[in-house]
Amino acid sequence: HAGYRTSGTRSGYRCLSFARLSLPPQAMAAAAQANLLRQQEELERKAAELDRREQALQSRGPTGKVNNWPPLPKFFPIKPCFYQDFSEEIPAEYQRVCKMMYYLWMFNCMTLFLNLLACLAFFTTSSANGVDFGLSILWLLLFTPCSFLCWYRPVYKAFRTDSSFNFFFFFFVFFVQVGIFIIQSVGIPHWGNSGWITAMSVMGNHVAVGVIMVIVAILFTMCAVMSVILLKMVHGMYRRTGASFHKAQQELSQGVFASKTFSGATSAAAQGAFQGN
Repeated sequence: HAGYRTSGTRSGYRCLSFARLSLPPQAMAAAAQANLLRQQEELERKAAELDRREQALQSRGPTGKVNNWPPLPKFFPIKPCFYQDFSEEIPAEYQRVCKMMYYLWMFNCMTLFLNLLACLAFFTTSSANGVDFGLSILWLLLFTPCSFLCWYRPVYKAFRTDSSFNFFFFFFVFFVQVGIFIIQSVGIPHWGNSGWITAMSVMGNHVAVGVIMVIVAILFTMCAVMSVILLKMVHGMYRRTGASFHKAQQELSQGVFASKTFSGATSAAAQGAFQGN
């Protein structure tokens, strides 16, 4: 009986092996295709996971924190570009002035928008005033992002890291900004600014338009006055931080060296990968 069971088992293995070998080509092709589809789905899942991690890394700023400014809705296609938190990043003694600089930037943006509306009203009085309306659009689109990047962010980073280079960059650009505020408040004709000269020139014939332009001229004047006050306040704090032009030069040279080192390491890694392939 034992020999019979052994021979029966062997014959069963032979039948199973024969059944596998006797599968039709269509079934084998279908099995291979199903296996390829499973592998493709696995690769797509891993690729989606890598994309998600890459987007998460890109959404983080240089400090490794998730960017939160500007505060945009999640469904918006453009994501926040900066991380900003006064209470966390700015020392307590500098928070008040840093926030005032931020409020000045927002006040300037609002004034530029109202200047556009005032120049539009000015345009309705005469077609010759169209150049002012066109330039007011340009100033709104140009000065809003440039003022944020060129003087607000530098002073924010200067207070955050006690950076001499950012302090000097801020002073240079903000001094120019003060001059721009003064020019805007004066209101030179055909320069796209609803300042005092332009407002007074239209007040006699179009009182309503003149009143609107006077309000904007007052706002530009407030921007100029506040910018001078804040410039003096930031300069006083800068002198107490121990920053200097020599430190700014050192920071600049260190930044250039770090950039060259990073570029060299990237090039070496790329060459090594190419040679390895």
